[in-house]
Amino acid sequence: MTKVKTSKCELYYKEYGTGLPLILIAGLGSDSVSWLPVIINLSKNFRVITFDNRGVGRSSHGNSNITIEDMADDCIELINHLELPSVNLLGHSMGGMIAMDIAIRYPQLVDNLILEATSPFVSNRNAEMFKDWIGFLKAGMNRHLWFKNMFYWIFSPKFFEDEVLLNQAVTMAINYRYPQSDNSFENQVNAISNFNCLSSISEIKANTLVIYGEQDILFPPKETADGFADIQNCKTKIISNAAHSIHMDNPVDFIKAVVVFLHE
Repeated sequence: MTKVKTSKCELYYKEYGTGLPLILIAGLGSDSVSWLPVIINLSKNFRVITFDNRGVGRSSHGNSNITIEDMADDCIELINHLELPSVNLLGHSMGGMIAMDIAIRYPQLVDNLILEATSPFVSNRNAEMFKDWIGFLKAGMNRHLWFKNMFYWIFSPKFFEDEVLLNQAVTMAINYRYPQSDNSFENQVNAISNFNCLSSISEIKANTLVIYGEQDILFPPKETADGFADIQNCKTKIISNAAHSIHMDNPVDFIKAVVVFLHE
């Protein structure tokens, strides 16, 4: 188990492959395991680095009053620990917010930026829904129902056509070996709800690719596209047959989009 002790926490990380460094940053309630569908193929082209954000997986779980900037600083300390002069960043959902914050505050460290199913701001609807997710936990909602309710928002309709697969996914989430505490989940939700980089997003100088899931109802393209308009060097890619968890719903097309963009 590889860990680095930062100024605020202990981060678990893992490396795969060789080549240009590509750091993958996971989303809300997720850790580095969420990247398993794409790690092997991405590592054929890049030095892939995954890590668990503070408050999830095998990293430190003491994360009260955490912000997106705090988690971005953790990633910066990992980059410094690995002695990397610059990196390619790929962030999913909350991870995309972390990646944006890094690209704004540390432009010299980011060669290319890939933003998957994310947004530079959180709509009032999503903020209220995230609060409801916390409320359901505090009210003692059945975990099977809680995870299933979350899956409605992150997976494509096709995922729900296989009832056996659905129940297996819920069971795996419930019995996960490194579960996130309810408190840590709430802290991450608060960090997301307080994030808004619209006023500074034009400061992103890295070549940027925004990847949308065609069926994403959490951060739909029509709601978030205008927020990325001020990034000077920005391209977009819509992946079909995918909702919010693009790299899980359609890993083949997702990997192709990432590889083509980074090899340009």
